[in-house]
Amino acid sequence: MSHLSQRPDVDPATMVVGSAIPHEAAALHVTGKALYTDDLVARTKDCLHAWPVQATVARARITVLDVTPAYDVPGVVRVLTAADVPGVNDAGVKHDEPLFPDEVCFHGHAVCWVLAETLEAARLGAAAVRLELEPLPALVNVKEAIAAHAFQGAQPTVERGDVAGGIQAAPHVFSGELEFAGQEHFYLETHCALSDVDENGQVFVQSSTQHPSETQEIVAHVLGLHSHEVTVQCLRMGGGFGGKEMQPHGFAAIAALGSTLTGRPVRLRLNRTQDLTMTGKRHGFHADWRVGFDDDGVIQALEATVTADGGWSLDLSEPVLARALCHIDNAYWIPNIRVSGRIARSNKTSQTAFRGFGGPQGMMVIEDILGRCAPLLGIDPVELRRRNFYRSGVATPQTTPYGQPVRHPERVNAVFDQVIESSDFEARREEVGRFNAEHEHVKRALAITPVKFGISFNLTAFNQAGALVHVYKDGSVLINHGGTEMGQGLHTKMLQVAATTLGVPLSRVRLAPTRTDKVPNTSATAASSGADLNGGAVKNACEQIRRRLEQVASGGLGVPAEDVRFVDGEVTGLGRSGLSLTWEEVVRTAYFQRVQLFAAGYYRTEGLHWDSSVMQGSPFKYFAYGAAATEVEVDGFTGAYTTRRVDIVHDVGDSLSPLIDIGQIEGGFVQGAGWLTLEDLRWDESDGPHRGRLSTQSASTYKLPSFSEMPPDFRVTLLERAHEEGAVYGSKAVGEPPLMLAFSVREALREAAAAFGPPGTSVDLASPATPEAVWWALTEARRGHDEGHVVEGKDGHAPDRSDPSAPARRPASEVERTAVPHLTEA
Repeated sequence: MSHLSQRPDVDPATMVVGSAIPHEAAALHVTGKALYTDDLVARTKDCLHAWPVQATVARARITVLDVTPAYDVPGVVRVLTAADVPGVNDAGVKHDEPLFPDEVCFHGHAVCWVLAETLEAARLGAAAVRLELEPLPALVNVKEAIAAHAFQGAQPTVERGDVAGGIQAAPHVFSGELEFAGQEHFYLETHCALSDVDENGQVFVQSSTQHPSETQEIVAHVLGLHSHEVTVQCLRMGGGFGGKEMQPHGFAAIAALGSTLTGRPVRLRLNRTQDLTMTGKRHGFHADWRVGFDDDGVIQALEATVTADGGWSLDLSEPVLARALCHIDNAYWIPNIRVSGRIARSNKTSQTAFRGFGGPQGMMVIEDILGRCAPLLGIDPVELRRRNFYRSGVATPQTTPYGQPVRHPERVNAVFDQVIESSDFEARREEVGRFNAEHEHVKRALAITPVKFGISFNLTAFNQAGALVHVYKDGSVLINHGGTEMGQGLHTKMLQVAATTLGVPLSRVRLAPTRTDKVPNTSATAASSGADLNGGAVKNACEQIRRRLEQVASGGLGVPAEDVRFVDGEVTGLGRSGLSLTWEEVVRTAYFQRVQLFAAGYYRTEGLHWDSSVMQGSPFKYFAYGAAATEVEVDGFTGAYTTRRVDIVHDVGDSLSPLIDIGQIEGGFVQGAGWLTLEDLRWDESDGPHRGRLSTQSASTYKLPSFSEMPPDFRVTLLERAHEEGAVYGSKAVGEPPLMLAFSVREALREAAAAFGPPGTSVDLASPATPEAVWWALTEARRGHDEGHVVEGKDGHAPDRSDPSAPARRPASEVERTAVPHLTEA
């Protein structure tokens, strides 16, 4: 067992790591005492407020920008334009996101910002700015961009084996098309920044950001400063979900620019409509695929082209696409595979990171394929998935399509089998069958899907972290680390890691806000790596201090340093029963002996290598596994549905904090179900004056999961005996993988819709699978697939429909081309 993953050999009751404790700020959250960035405005004297001037066309050339009328509005102090930027007029790391653009690239694009004494004055000042635009042709969906060959960034391919030969030899070949929507982050706290400048010109920015170091970097280059002249602090975020990894930088830069030019604090906080219309979302994807199975339903080959809708600039679209390609296999061994990726450039917000970071989009393709093809193969979907799992004990160890060995593939079967057993799956399946036979207009279904998700940043350099730990003379401990808290419980876990490593009660440890002048060059709190990276760094710093204190205590206890034990604030020596010191006594003695009581910790994830030019290597430290079984009930008249019960078994290794992890699993699953079934982003695709406008720009038009969508029976179990070698205290990441457990909801809806048709019915299901989409699917099932499909021959050419010898129904041994149902807006 590695030193990093080994837990202290003490009574589990005294070990803080692994205890089910509440979130460290839970009481502050529920009482309203927790401070967020915008709460600091009331504590800031003479603060100015920022308001954007937003364009109302999807794409246009700016012909007139006259800010003079804004100064006639009482209270307006300054209007920020490109002419005010002393450094680089760009807010992106790819240098393709001008902070003040000369061409509008999406409906809602901010062209300048008004600063005023009050928010209302800033709003009125923005309304007074004279903006004239020359409209240009705009692309507002991914299919338009594909047709126009409007692509940006890299076009990677993941490939292994002989795809053409595998498909040619397969007795069952199917092909299809799939388009699925993005998702709005809808964090409770919108984007916010508060900036001030001190007497030495030091810029201090409070920002709701998942990546303070990158926010610092962008602010510095916009202002023409060095990084040591800018400090960024993040108290906490009211949700992030990836939406605050890249997107906060420009808003922080605007606030910082305003404060440097006016000499006053500047507050920028988007209202909900501004946040929805100005910031990026989860990437929607389009996929074309072709797959071959043998007679046993085992995948022989897969060929696919996936296109991400990147929006107007690159942002994080390239790594999102790369992760999608690396997760298209999910938990399944595919011997011959070729998946090509592209990023469409469209006139929408620049799509960005979102929980799962491309992984859900990649997995969506293979899960949709298996869900569609199982009835055509005459194989139960549960069995079809099981037959294609990665396996251990095979002659040649199985690797992913990009060449990484799959460690612990037996855990796929372990979580799958445990869910089947704990959910009483088979008996409930029989009950579902009886219910459906007795009810013509209401159908139920029970589906199960697995998850295999890689943990680490695709960019190897991001897999490092730092920490700064102080022990004060009174024995109290203060932690600084580079991770940010957005409600996910990272700070709670870091407190537990520090207390366990030092051997002190949790009450002795406190955590300071994340800021760039304490821990520099940090990676984003993203990729589910926050606990792995920062936990490793905190543990390293604490171990340095503990080793020094062991030397001090050894003298007082009369034992070798290696025999000193720190447990729950008591310091003892092996073989010296009855003799002990308190933690405080040892710390105080160390101070008077001039022993250093603080340490900078560092951690880098070992064993990673990745060549993005050929999409080969081992980019992930390990894989997190999980499985979920979901039962749904669908109304045949409306397509409305309810989720009756959910059973989950998930692999978090040896949990650092079980209460936090279970909460993350529940929340991730619900957010995934929202993406797949409820959250329907709509842009105006007409040729009218509002083309490209986001139609779903409020909580009244964008439906989020609520209590009414929660399953009344929701059971979450952590996989036992799941120690992860080489990770902090044997734990595994938990942030993103549970989101993809929600595929079980979508597959259950597909099976319920198919139950309205004859046995063996396969239905196409749009995503999100709203009640409208489910109604179209079950209506298709009722028609028995007699209409609306083209059956292709093995050569890939469609037979003549007028030919009496052409097949009227779709034999499982032939290729089927299906189209995604198109929803029309009333």
